[in-house]
Amino acid sequence: MSRFADTYGFARAEAGLNNWRERPYSAWAFQNVGDVLECEAIAAGVAGPAIIEAPSDDLLCQNFGSGTIESFLARSSTESFLVSKAGQLVLEWHAGHAVPENPHIVFSVSKSITALIAGILQDRGLLDPGQTVAHYMPEAVGSGYADCPLQHLLDMRVSLAFTEDYLDTTGDFARYRRATGWNPAEPGQAAEGLASFLFSLAKGDEPHGGDFRYLSPNSDLLGLILERVFGKRFADLVSELLWQPLGASTDALIAMDGHGAPRAAGGICVTARDLLRLGHLILNGGTVGATQIVSESWLADMRNNGDPDAWAHGDFAAFMGPGRYRNKWYQLGPDSRQVVAIGIHGQWLFIDPKTEVVIVKLSSQPTPLDEALELQCLELYGQISAMI
Repeated sequence: MSRFADTYGFARAEAGLNNWRERPYSAWAFQNVGDVLECEAIAAGVAGPAIIEAPSDDLLCQNFGSGTIESFLARSSTESFLVSKAGQLVLEWHAGHAVPENPHIVFSVSKSITALIAGILQDRGLLDPGQTVAHYMPEAVGSGYADCPLQHLLDMRVSLAFTEDYLDTTGDFARYRRATGWNPAEPGQAAEGLASFLFSLAKGDEPHGGDFRYLSPNSDLLGLILERVFGKRFADLVSELLWQPLGASTDALIAMDGHGAPRAAGGICVTARDLLRLGHLILNGGTVGATQIVSESWLADMRNNGDPDAWAHGDFAAFMGPGRYRNKWYQLGPDSRQVVAIGIHGQWLFIDPKTEVVIVKLSSQPTPLDEALELQCLELYGQISAMI
């Protein structure tokens, strides 16, 4: 067998667009998205100061569930797991097949990153969350998005005739996957492209601004709006406004559809250490050193606002419990102040301002959603945050 096959359990030629999100192929593909999908680089520029390290591997041996924290990481298909306390890295764990220097896809954590760009543009007076989609993109007229205020895009309170079903193979979600370039086009047909797909969607029966409904197309549309407002490619926008000021050490990636549109909802790929830097940015009130990247007022809005009733009657309340969703970030519970960015297949950025703990988990879980496992992850983060 080749070294590749020894590491991953399959030959490189077996992995491709038709199976890249399935185990065992995802264990490689999620760290090498640029070999599967069309991507653009989000340039990192000059790396910032090194992350201060204060390692404590004893944490891995702590009991969790029926085993240890380390056994849970292996059982939950984790590639990389990082924990910091007050800005110091106290734990860094990688699976044997992980390549920490490779950007790992973070799926819907991309939404939270995209929202930070929206926040920066809002701070600069270039984006008004009270304006409608059609104000910024007149081609949206006639679609379900036309009269939707941007704040409802940010808060997932859009009324749309669309269902988020990751396992769909024949309906609108499967069509969405093909439009993004994430699934092969149907035989004899070219993929329609993301923008065309988005503006073909009809409005739902209810007005915008109702209950929380998790719909990924909202965030892809936001990415297109940001490009339109700033007049630059999404990759360049993120690089200029966030990735370089952040002091990221490695170029990130953004997956593209076949027509040059960015997958702002789920296509960003970053290293675990750079995602930890992003967590420190949130923890530190939007600053890196003396540089204010995201305003404290925007972050305060993200942390403190969001409609708890919209959440309580929405898609995730049944298994995540009380909380809120604001500006594409989750707030856990009424009093914890913990904020979280989450992506399918086990991608996490957990931030606890009370304990100054930041946790990154990058994974290749076999299924997109596993509610029992997600709850175990939240329990683990709470346990770690309380003990260190």
